[in-house]
Amino acid sequence: MARIEFQNLAHAYAPNPATLDDYALQPMSMTWEDGGAYALLGPSGCGKTTLLNIVSGLVRPSEGKVLFDGRDITALSPRERNIAQVFQFPVIYDTMSVFDNLAFPLRNRKMPERDVKVRVHEVAELLDMTRELTRKANNLSADAKQKISLGRGLVRKDVAAILFDEPLTVIDPHMKWVLRRQLKKIHHQLKLTLIYVTHDQVEALTFADEVVVMTNGRVVQKGGPDALFLRPDHTFVGYFIGSPGMNLCPVDLDADGIRLGTQRLQLDPHTLDLLKHANGTLTLGIRPEFVRVVNHGEPGAVQAAVVRVQQLGNYQLLTVQCDSQTLRAKIEPHVRIDEGSVWLKLATPDTVFFSNDERIAR
Repeated sequence: MARIEFQNLAHAYAPNPATLDDYALQPMSMTWEDGGAYALLGPSGCGKTTLLNIVSGLVRPSEGKVLFDGRDITALSPRERNIAQVFQFPVIYDTMSVFDNLAFPLRNRKMPERDVKVRVHEVAELLDMTRELTRKANNLSADAKQKISLGRGLVRKDVAAILFDEPLTVIDPHMKWVLRRQLKKIHHQLKLTLIYVTHDQVEALTFADEVVVMTNGRVVQKGGPDALFLRPDHTFVGYFIGSPGMNLCPVDLDADGIRLGTQRLQLDPHTLDLLKHANGTLTLGIRPEFVRVVNHGEPGAVQAAVVRVQQLGNYQLLTVQCDSQTLRAKIEPHVRIDEGSVWLKLATPDTVFFSNDERIAR
């Protein structure tokens, strides 16, 4: 396994990029530690596959360097980097048995057949495929074929890293859950360096030790699930992470404090002082989980018109309109919501504020 380092890395598919918008991957520096599990998370076109292909050697970056354990491998071919890659759709040999598919990368490197057999059985057991080893691959379901692809990525012990490019896209929801658990178990057992590309936040947050969130070719935050959920560094992270995402409301600052539309929010002196020293457009962010329904006229509360109440089993999803802003709140299932209006507490210890989309540290 390898420690992977990016030094001033950037990539543009067109020559002579003039602005940041011309980059598919904007300039960045970052380190992934040996044996870590990392996820690249973001919508289609955000640059995550470009970054993965730079790691694998399929794309050579326009700028900067890629280092494996301190060695500059930027100009090396994929074969010379000694990595394994699992793609979105199964890449297998249909005419071979499951055993021979898993054994192929080992036999290609002239491993003794006795050792091949031991290693194939180890990986097959991890993926719960021992009973399918003698079957032809073309007779298997799409789920099973993708498990073979995963196994071929895992079978070699000597790789610098294993790269997964949205490998569970063709898998049904239950099997996705099973395979995520198996990959997590495999990572803990084998201490492999794993990099996983996905647009699915559940996959990323349950699989990775550290998630790299990307948008428009830019890395906007990297961190664990708690940091991404509770302390998003960017409004995009707040909106993209969570279901539903964070409520983001533009607010105005004046001599007496801040206002949401025509209503005033009550803040503690420390937070208010931070906002007064911030430059640019101010945005309040609060997760639906932390919005509180309070009594009429409670200090610091704002009034909102009820749009919809959805009963979702263990909680209610309340949608309201507050001075032209649509807000959502997850509330206890037993709380009664009357038609008309409610009072909401938006300034809580879990509220975050952004200046020009960047979080203001509190």
